[in-house]
Amino acid sequence: MKFVALLSGGKDSCFNISHCQKHGHELVAAASLRPKEGIDELDSYLYQTVGQDAIEYVAQALDVPLYRTVIQGTADELQNEYGTRLGVERSTNQGVDEDETEDMFRLLQDVLRHHPDIQAVSVGAILSTYQRLRVEHVCRRLGLTSLSYLWQRDQEELLQEMIDAGVHAVLIKVAGIGLKPLHLGQSLAEMQPLLQSLNLRFGSHVCGEGGEYESLTLDCPAFKRKIILTETETVIQNDHDFATVAYLRIKSAHLEDKASIITDIIPPILFDEEVTNVQAAAQSTPADEAVATKECSMGNVVRAPTIQAKYKWVAVSSVSGAEEHSNGIAAETRRCFENLKKLLAKEDLDITAVAHITALLGNMDDFAAFNQVYSTMFGTSPPARACVAVDLPRSHSVLLECLAYRNHAPLERLALHVQGISYWAPANIGPYSQAISVGGVTFVSGQIGLIPSSMILPSPYEFATEISLSLKHIRSIIKALQTSSLELQPYGYIVWLQDSQHLSSTVRAMNVWIEISRSSSAPSRVPVLVIIPSSLPKGAAVEAQTVLHRQDSNSEETEKLDYVCQSTTLHRLESTKVEDVDRFTVVWTNLTDIESAIGRCKDALSQALCLKLYTSGNIGANVLDKLNDLSALTVVPVRGVFSLTDSSYKTWEVAIVAMCFDKSRG
Repeated sequence: MKFVALLSGGKDSCFNISHCQKHGHELVAAASLRPKEGIDELDSYLYQTVGQDAIEYVAQALDVPLYRTVIQGTADELQNEYGTRLGVERSTNQGVDEDETEDMFRLLQDVLRHHPDIQAVSVGAILSTYQRLRVEHVCRRLGLTSLSYLWQRDQEELLQEMIDAGVHAVLIKVAGIGLKPLHLGQSLAEMQPLLQSLNLRFGSHVCGEGGEYESLTLDCPAFKRKIILTETETVIQNDHDFATVAYLRIKSAHLEDKASIITDIIPPILFDEEVTNVQAAAQSTPADEAVATKECSMGNVVRAPTIQAKYKWVAVSSVSGAEEHSNGIAAETRRCFENLKKLLAKEDLDITAVAHITALLGNMDDFAAFNQVYSTMFGTSPPARACVAVDLPRSHSVLLECLAYRNHAPLERLALHVQGISYWAPANIGPYSQAISVGGVTFVSGQIGLIPSSMILPSPYEFATEISLSLKHIRSIIKALQTSSLELQPYGYIVWLQDSQHLSSTVRAMNVWIEISRSSSAPSRVPVLVIIPSSLPKGAAVEAQTVLHRQDSNSEETEKLDYVCQSTTLHRLESTKVEDVDRFTVVWTNLTDIESAIGRCKDALSQALCLKLYTSGNIGANVLDKLNDLSALTVVPVRGVFSLTDSSYKTWEVAIVAMCFDKSRG
């Protein structure tokens, strides 16, 4: 793709350009925002303004045209979301008037007028969610892709990579403890020992992500020529004992030719030791003989939609948009959402309260058209989502189930909605968040084994690699959400498996994964439900998803927490198996025993906010009515249902998943 670089002149924006070029993208322009005339340094949450007196030299060194505009707005919207949650069909103004983000929007609009073939934007964000969210918001509105290869990188590793790659950047502002005006003008290599020492002593960020310092790049692999500073002036902004704030004013500089040195930009390794262990476990297991599966021909899959409210949670099941005379997936999807909105309105909610959606398609060929309509329904912070194709009746192309949370202030809901391409985890290939945390519960969207930096599945195909990547992405998402004092523990996992010959590999991979990823306070096992759908997005072999609860790792009395992860209990009731972790229950059974299983598990099922029934066979209407009387029921017709043990798997015909919430947990 051709791309424009958002250019601050600092090390991060310049090094990210090199990674963009490493992946075959072509730099055609640079764009930068500057303070008003006569102002060197502006207190901006979004832009580095110090060093703007040298930004022309940086663009010339890159040998691309530079587009600039003056920052007119201020940091008006400081929340962890930007813009409206309303979809474009309800809000044409997706930005925030007078916010500094809108200056970037107008600048990139101008760039596109001159370079209409630009498809992407390079941004050097490492940890700043504030910056990433706003760049991605602007990109989405302009139809551009954000390229953010430094996102969530380990800072010590990244700083070393910059130095090794020949990034010659100097400090032009200091504002952190232990940094003084005498450090201005010193290079990253010269400053590295001190930055590492300050990190150990005070927790300072070695890449300056806490505002400890700003830099100016004088040379890097992307530069055609290098910058030589010939005259600078030190400006003391605030002279405090704790941390002096000072910056360099660039008074004169020039460009010089540089030796033609080809520096190979080395991407971070795809698999670390933990993920390699998962891959090895899956590789060590020979393929099974495929378990016989067939299309589920159950005709009474689509029930009348049901809405169930328990405290602050609301579940809406089995939402359909089918009509007698179908006029395509797009129209049916719109009707689905119209019906969903009407059902939510009965509980005085709108669609912005939805935290998770399960989208069941009748045919994965409809995925792109479905997403096109789906994307208009949500603005910022869209719900987490799982989307698979199952054997819906031919009269239906799509079926939705959703979970919503009522009366939450913006800060109560945390969305991880990363739309930029990076090494971290896949950008959302559909219009959904990677995860939503609300009401003490975290919903992680279904993850397939894409390589994040290219957004393609591994080639040549290997199942062990795909399942390892799927689980790695879940780990990356969890790591980005949890803090040192707040751990996220899984209720359980749902693994969608395209081919039953990989069941034993899935057993080995999941057992290793659960063991290496659990904390000391977590149970030794959590439920793992394996389902065979008709197909998965992008032709993936596996999709993994999880629901987690929060646990305060600093508490010595974990039994008093809102979400306590109890030990898994297994009850073998003839041909029925039940696994229960806290308020997440899975009941596996067979068609001949389903009524007995429902009777024995009635108490747990009746407490559920919602029930999802996965079945590979035909279930009578009377049984479905019993379940629907207990809670909001969605029926998912699939081609195989399996439970995992320590060493093997067991085949079932039915699995019922119950998400239960009591008052203390709502």
